[in-house]
Amino acid sequence: MTDSHNNDIENEDKVFSKDWWLRLVKGAFVGIGGILPGLSGGVLAVIFGIYDKLLNFLGNITHKFWKNVRYFIPVGIGFVIGIILFSFFVMKAFGSYEALFTCLFIGFVVGTFPSLFKQAGQEGRSTADYLVMGLTALALFALMVFGGQHFSHLTPSFGVWLFSGALIGLGVIVPGMSPSNFLIYFGLYEKMSAGISHLNMGVIIPLGLGAILCVLALAKVANWLFDHYYAKMYHFILGTVIGSSLAIFPTVVFPAFTPEGLMETGLSFMTTLILAIVMFVAGAIFSYWFSGIEEKYSPDNR
Repeated sequence: MTDSHNNDIENEDKVFSKDWWLRLVKGAFVGIGGILPGLSGGVLAVIFGIYDKLLNFLGNITHKFWKNVRYFIPVGIGFVIGIILFSFFVMKAFGSYEALFTCLFIGFVVGTFPSLFKQAGQEGRSTADYLVMGLTALALFALMVFGGQHFSHLTPSFGVWLFSGALIGLGVIVPGMSPSNFLIYFGLYEKMSAGISHLNMGVIIPLGLGAILCVLALAKVANWLFDHYYAKMYHFILGTVIGSSLAIFPTVVFPAFTPEGLMETGLSFMTTLILAIVMFVAGAIFSYWFSGIEEKYSPDNR
């Protein structure tokens, strides 16, 4: 009996260790998604099962406080690591091969869409839910494709970086919203990335403050909406995933196949096409595999 009990504890410790590292990886991807053009940290948080846990925690912050803190510690560490690593290393490659890296992340989102669709229907679906999904996808697609031309460049300041941080926080609360798209439109994205990569506290502090204040201010509202309108909220999220993913093609991917885009990468049309397809498929396969690992070691399944 004792040996069996000890083995159970040992197995639980191993699972906990794997789950801890999985949450770290999840947080890193959410961090990357938070600053990667065309993507949303909120979408990746939904994909990894972090989103609803975060809203429940912030919406009822005193309920199981320390348990939630322990759960989100590796997520937070990973989030910071993801942002810093992306700013330091990936940005160099992303500058010339933006479309190819974006195809990788589109594949990543597409590979997990079936599980999101299944989750959205856990409490049933109605025609109204499908309508919410379709209209949301259409509206977000139009906003991302056509809205950017109306934005003006902003001069960096504490207030502007605070606003930029609020956009990042909004991208966590509203899955599918890509804060980086708006930062690009405002002419702030490259300056933000440079500030993060150089650990410029004049950029990092207001960014972090704005993100935290936005999340704290809106989390309770979002949590209430999920409690009362689960199906419609999740189909809204599905709409944001569809709309934002489709909008990436005309705004980021397709320009890479123009003569100017091919000249920037130094690749031929056929080479670019093959690499884009390969990275898309690789992203989908990885996300499918990772989803299986996440489900296997999820605390909810133990």
